[in-house]
Amino acid sequence: MDALPEHHEDPPKTLLITLTGKDRPGVTSSIFSRLAAAGVEVLDIEQIVLRRRLVLGVLVTAPRDWKKLRTVIEETAAGLGMNVDVDRGVGDNKVRREGRSHVTIIGSPLKASAMAAIAGRIADSGANIDRIERMARYPVTAIDLHVSGTSPEQLRTLLAIEAATLGVDIAVQPANLMRRGMRLIVMDVDSTLIQGEVIEMLAAHAGHAAEVARVTEAAMRGELDFEASLRQRVSLLEGIDASALDEVYDAIVLAPGARTMVRTLRRLGYRFAIVSGGFSQITDRLAEDLGIHYSRANELEIVDGKLTGRIIGDVVDRAGKATALREFAEKVGVPEAAVIAIGDGANDLDMLNAAGLGIAYNAKPLVRSAADTSVNVPYLDAIVYLLGISREEIEAADAEFGIVTPAPPVA
Repeated sequence: MDALPEHHEDPPKTLLITLTGKDRPGVTSSIFSRLAAAGVEVLDIEQIVLRRRLVLGVLVTAPRDWKKLRTVIEETAAGLGMNVDVDRGVGDNKVRREGRSHVTIIGSPLKASAMAAIAGRIADSGANIDRIERMARYPVTAIDLHVSGTSPEQLRTLLAIEAATLGVDIAVQPANLMRRGMRLIVMDVDSTLIQGEVIEMLAAHAGHAAEVARVTEAAMRGELDFEASLRQRVSLLEGIDASALDEVYDAIVLAPGARTMVRTLRRLGYRFAIVSGGFSQITDRLAEDLGIHYSRANELEIVDGKLTGRIIGDVVDRAGKATALREFAEKVGVPEAAVIAIGDGANDLDMLNAAGLGIAYNAKPLVRSAADTSVNVPYLDAIVYLLGISREEIEAADAEFGIVTPAPPVA
């Protein structure tokens, strides 16, 4: 009987080395020292540390005696108390497929079932999750997925349905340079930058708080013409002493995280504007207090120290907000695609649509369905996670200026 021919394996072109285990100083340097001795080229590398557990993946060219290198790597890993896999013949680091997006998920809490559903919808679309980063773990959990293979527009439509079903916030943005550039942020004021509605606070001084609140709610839902409803509500303020404006301003409560968001993004060169259907006597002071560059709102008429119940000049309504956004973008020198608009009511819709990224913040259902994305957690600074900025980076920057963030609960 003839002897069977000896089988010869074709030598691999690349090796993928995956190292896992408890993180400690010197792990990465030990592995690369062995790779350097073998004279290989590094084609790709990823490393993360999750709760002091290291995952290191390195794609290298395979040397002639690749089995010897595999043995050396396995012995090195064993000496470090780590686990290692060396896979032969994996593909090289090809350019990721067309259609690249950042998918940011914010939950409080973020359950495994939600992540499973989101990952499933991404897979159904034919896209792939290339990388996952944690942006925050407290007071919300924020995760950023790097996705390729499907257009951001298609992915946004698909995941918007999932977000509503799961009760989490999902933002889809193109993975391009815009996310890293200086941008203009244009914000609504009432129930967005601040908690509550200034006009209702003023109306309380005239005994009309409940009546004004009913009209305001209907207007924000889009059930009433904004200008007509505003003039109707302002007429009820007739006779109020102008000093009430100071009292109202002193009683204003900012949205949680408002100062953090403005402070953080100003450090990166962002510009800010507030555009409000409220009143300049309040918004101008807010802008000065927070370091906001531009402000536009309606001006209450005051005669002999009393509110007359009238507005001076044109009303800043739904269309007026969008106009202000475009004018501020021109002043800053950025395209509308580089503008982020944040609002909660129907009169914000044109402004949200005019921006490159329109964010409905704790908004009415009508607004959530029309905006690019929505944020429904009660923290305005959660918006920075959509821009690729992590909670750790914010706290580190604050610490340099002596701003101490309370420690999160141990998890």
